Amino acid sequence: MLDAPSALERLREGNARFVANVRSLDTLLSHTRRAELAAGQEPIAIILGCSDSRVPAEIVFDQGLGDLFVIRVAGNVVAASQVGSVEFAAARFGTRLVVVLGHTQCGAVSATLEELQRPTGSHSRNIQSIVERIRPAVAGLLDTELRHQPHALMQAAVRANVRAAAHQLRYGSPILEALIEREGLLVVGAEYSLETGVVEFFDGLPEDQ
Repeated sequence: MLDAPSALERLREGNARFVANVRSLDTLLSHTRRAELAAGQEPIAIILGCSDSRVPAEIVFDQGLGDLFVIRVAGNVVAASQVGSVEFAAARFGTRLVVVLGHTQCGAVSATLEELQRPTGSHSRNIQSIVERIRPAVAGLLDTELRHQPHALMQAAVRANVRAAAHQLRYGSPILEALIEREGLLVVGAEYSLETGVVEFFDGLPEDQ
C-alpha cells in the first residue's frame, strides 16, 4: 500500500498526463485486472468529489480499475454517510490519502451564493440540505469586498467549501483522527479546473509538498 506522499505524487503525475491528453499503459490495461480485483481492493486514494459529470476522478487523475475509492455528492459536501464512507475505506483498505476535490464553476456553490444574496426558498428540502451544508463555509465571504466581484467571489467560495469539508474530515471523526495521528493518513483539498483540466492541491499539504 502506498503512503500518502507517494499516492499524492501518483495523482499529480496522472493529472499531468490527463492535461497533456495522454494515458498510461497501466490505466488502459486496468480492465484486465477485473478478475484479480474481484478478490479484494487496495485503492491508492479516497476521493470525495462533486457529482458534476465533468469531473470524473478516475479520468482526471488517469487512474484505472481498482485505483481510487470515489465518493461523489453535489458540492462535495460532508454528511454522515460521506464520513462513514471515508472511514470505511481508510480503515478497511489501509488507504492513506484522502482528497476533497472541488471544481471551478461548481453549481452547488453557485446556488448557495445565490440563495444567500437573493433568498427564494424555492429549493426542495433535499436540495436545500446541500445548500445548508455549504452555507457556513461561504457566508462570511459576502461580508468582504468580494461581494462586488462575482468571479473572484465564486473562486474563493469553491476553495472555502473544499477547506471546510477537509477540516470536517480531519476533526469530525475519531476514527480518521486516530489514523491521521498514528498511521499517516493525510487529508488534502484540491480544485479541478474545468477550463484547463489541471488539479491544484492547496489545502493540508505537508511542508515538503
